[in-house]
Amino acid sequence: MEEEKKEREEESEEEFGELLKYTASGFIGGLVVAAVFDSMGFQRSPVGQWVVRTLAGEGESILEGFYALRQRIRGSIGSMAEAYGWGKLFGMMVPWIIDWGSRLAGVNVYGVESFYIPFFYAMSDQIGANVSGYIFLHKKTGSFSGAMTRYLRHPVMLTSLLVIFAVPAGLLIARLLGFSPTTQILTALETIAANLCWMPPLVGWLMERYQPEEE
Repeated sequence: MEEEKKEREEESEEEFGELLKYTASGFIGGLVVAAVFDSMGFQRSPVGQWVVRTLAGEGESILEGFYALRQRIRGSIGSMAEAYGWGKLFGMMVPWIIDWGSRLAGVNVYGVESFYIPFFYAMSDQIGANVSGYIFLHKKTGSFSGAMTRYLRHPVMLTSLLVIFAVPAGLLIARLLGFSPTTQILTALETIAANLCWMPPLVGWLMERYQPEEE
């Protein structure tokens, strides 16, 4: 009983609400930049797609990384939210390598076979956040079994794992049905639809706001 109360008090210190608000900024930034590129005639510019996907899929990661850095500078105690932010920041460069590597390899970036590119822009930071969250739990518990038990009981981590597996299936289905990101706006919309990174922070925020206190 006392242990559960302590865990709830620790959860109350995790400021997932700080992370949640950053996602909308990335979405809006991606759409605005996409509209500018399209208006300038750069609908299929590789650099344009890189910028748009980075903003729409990873814009929040930059801001969340700044949040994690701010928490560290302020000397606050380590939290899941901070670990989550660091993980997202470190994971955001992976899709750049995958994107440009695929183009150099001759992959059709507008066809079905390249559905994985927006997936990594939208989810590589989420994968990094998930791993970072597990490492945080491992440090807290000091054992694999303890960390895994906490992981499987943590709604934020489970939601993160769910979206990591659900997003590629959705992207593949959309491409099979004929969707193709032939403009920067469509590129932004595809990335935004795939970027379900807002769901785990939302779950964390709801936990903080509505989880009942122990008497």
